[in-house]
Order: sequence, then C-alpha cells, then structure tokens
Amino acid sequence: MRPPCPPPPDRSAQLRRRFAEEARAERPDLSLLCLLVGAEADGTLDEAGMDAAQIELDRLAGRLPYRPGGPRAWAQALCELLGECCEFRGSGADYRRLESSLLHEVLRRRRGLPILLSVVWMEVARRAGAPVYGVALPGHFVVGFGTAEEQVLADPFDGGRVLTGADAELLVVGATGAPLHPSMLVPATPLDVVLRILNNIRAWAAARPERSDVALWAVELSLLLPSHPARLRYERAQVLVQRGEFVGGAVELEAYAELVAAVDETAARRVREQARAARARLN
Repeated sequence: MRPPCPPPPDRSAQLRRRFAEEARAERPDLSLLCLLVGAEADGTLDEAGMDAAQIELDRLAGRLPYRPGGPRAWAQALCELLGECCEFRGSGADYRRLESSLLHEVLRRRRGLPILLSVVWMEVARRAGAPVYGVALPGHFVVGFGTAEEQVLADPFDGGRVLTGADAELLVVGATGAPLHPSMLVPATPLDVVLRILNNIRAWAAARPERSDVALWAVELSLLLPSHPARLRYERAQVLVQRGEFVGGAVELEAYAELVAAVDETAARRVREQARAARARLN
C-alpha cells in the first residue's frame, strides 16, 4: 500500500465530528465508524468510496441463503461465502500492514486483522438477519452466533472456520497462558470493537516512530469515544512531544497530572516534571 495521505484539515474536522456523533448514537453503526477511521487514515477515501464499501457489504449479504437455520448453519453459510468463495482471510503478514485495520482496504484486498475480518463477517451477517456479534477473546477477535446457551464461534482470520470449545480454549491459552473464562465470550459492543481497532492502529504506529502522525489521529479518535481510558490523554501528550509540539504536549501533561493527583500524587509529580522538560526543549 502507498503511504496513506491524510485528509486536509477541513475534511478531517468533518470526519471527526461525524465520528463523535455516531459514537454517541443510540445504536452506533459499526461499519460507518470503521469507514470514518479509514477516511481519517486515507485522504483518498471520499464519500463515494465510503458508500461503495457499504454497497459491497450489502451485495455480499444478498448472496447468503435466506435464513439457513440455527447458529451453526449461519456460521457455516458465512464460512462458505466469505471464507471459501470470496477468500476473505488473514495471515501473519497482515499484522505488519496498516491497511489491515482499514475496512475499505480489507474489503478490497480481502485480507486483514482478525477484528477487521470479523467486522466484515458481522456486517454481512447482520444485514442478512443473522444473530451475530463480535467476541473479543484475548489476543484474537472472533464472531459469535446465537444465544449464550447455543453459542457458535467462528474465526474469520482462518476463513470463518467454526470453532469447537477446545479450539477457543487453545486461542486464549496461546494468547494469555490462562484458561478460557465464560466472561470472555460475551458480545462486544460496537464501541468496544472500534476502540480495539484504534488500539491496534496505535500499536502499529508505536512500533514505527516515523508514523507519529498515525499515532496522533488514532489516539485523538479514541478520545472522541464516550468511554475511554484516561491514560489516553497521557499518550496523546507523549505523541505531541515526540512530534516537536512541546507546548501542546506540556499543556496536555499538566492536565493529565491534575487528573492523576487525586489518586497518586507521586505519579502526578513525575508527569509535571515531564511537562517542565517538554517546555525546556523550546529553548
């Protein structure tokens, strides 16, 4: 993929307003939120491109059989259509590519991270009327079909392979070293999914200091979500300092120190010292 070119400031501000509004909607639209993330990353993704991505999801949903049956039948139908026929899946190389976290690129390439492939599965299945949701297993996102009592899991990264209980256990043990707990199998909300996608993008950028631009917009979108970790403000401050925006970084560090001081004055002092050091770099 070419180095992504961010949108101009006016377009970025518009995208962020829409992102914040959609995140606070009664029923946030997961596909729209993901496409807004993609448009913030890639300035070539315009309104026509976002509409085309939604139309592609509609088209894929139209290829599913009508009400194939219970949860397992739905999982198998998605596997056959998306995994086998359309060849959506992932590989280790996808973790090294930013476009693996951008929905419009995943639809184009039919490759991506587990969570973005799961978004494709969920959005196609939802449009067809399936009882589908995301399941945020530690280290590996999958999709679930049906109620807790009859839940069926599928792994879109592996072409939609239907998982046994032992398969799910192995995924969790491999990621954490701990056994699978029932609390790990609860449905993820759309905002949970979006925050995890942005976490992945921030991790991608953190390993590439030259892409601090990506780190900055990813953390700023995360801060627009109604619920987010307070430490993201500290992360934003660090990215600003890294980018040479010392005054803005110092102001953000000082604001974060005020938050922290109520529970950990020692930590607050350390953050204030970082703010002073950032201001000193102006000299």
